[in-house]
Parts: sequence; structure tokens; C-alpha cells
Amino acid sequence: MAISIRTATDAQSELVLATTVLAFCTDPFVRWAATDPHQYLTRYPSLFKAFISKALKNNTAYYAEGFSGVAVWIPPEASIDEEEIALAIQNLGESPLQNMAENLFEQVSKFHPNQPYWYLPLMGVEPSHQRKGVGSALLKHGLMACDRDQKLAYLEASSEQNLALYERYGFEVVGTIQAGSSPSIFPMVREPR
Repeated sequence: MAISIRTATDAQSELVLATTVLAFCTDPFVRWAATDPHQYLTRYPSLFKAFISKALKNNTAYYAEGFSGVAVWIPPEASIDEEEIALAIQNLGESPLQNMAENLFEQVSKFHPNQPYWYLPLMGVEPSHQRKGVGSALLKHGLMACDRDQKLAYLEASSEQNLALYERYGFEVVGTIQAGSSPSIFPMVREPR
């Protein structure tokens, strides 16, 4: 049975956020940055919101039926508000991310493509719906725009578990990002088809 993918609206921003928070609750990098459950649930969402709000403004935040999963894409002509992200990191409270943020940002910026590209900063599936094809459906949907526009797709995989999914859809690992005690992040690029 096909999984229906829809474009999220501003009115659905809290639903997109709730799915994202659930989807990343066991993500190695995210939980390294916010080990305390209360800190994760109350402070980390502002970091997710920085990406979600940008995608909503560009009509590039997608969800699978029932908000079982979400994919937040940033189109080539849009840019991330780095000040908003820095403020969200600052407001995390005690976190190793604060001490490593500059180093991590420098490493991340080295891997971002030098040409226009579609950026997938967040894609996640609510835990009770994982391994049911939701992530694949969301990824396929977003990649249609990349192929239509003949633009690169770029992401940073924060879990080794997800590498196989992204590789199935043509992404290739182009490096490893790691600072201090942080788990590795894997920048990945996909050529348009």
C-alpha cells in the first residue's frame, strides 16, 4: 500500500515538530547534545524549529499520513538563519554542543556543496512507524524536486543506521564530522537523476 505524502502548512507546525521530537529521541548525536530527557523535550525543539519554520515558509516540509514521519527540506534559493541556530544552541542549557559548536560548524561548512543544492536537515519517522517504508516514501518525494531541478541533494546523517537508506536512494558519504566526544555525523551528497 502506498504511503501518502503531503505538504505541511504553518497551521501544522506543531504536528511537524512533535513528530520530529519523537523521531530524534534516540538519535546518537542529538541525545549526546541533550542527554537529560527534560532538557531534550523542553529545549532542543527550538533547534528543530529553526529548520522547520524555514521549510514551512518555502512549502518544503512534508509529512506522511498521520504525521508518522516528516522530511524538512530547504530549497536552493533559501538559506538557514545561522543566528537562530546559534541562539537555540546557546539556550540548550548545559550541553557539550555549546563547547563544540564552532568546531562542528566549521567542519559542516566544509562539506556543504559549492553549487546550489537541496538540503535535508531533518527527516525522521515516529518510532512506532519505523521500518514500514515511511522514511523511503518521504525521501522519494523530496528527491523528485532535486531531480526535476537538476540540483544536488545534501544531508548530514547523524546515525549509522540511516546510511543504508540514504545510500539506496543514491546518496554517497563524502566525509565524517566529529568533535571531542561527539558521535560521528556523515555528510552525504546525491547527484540529480
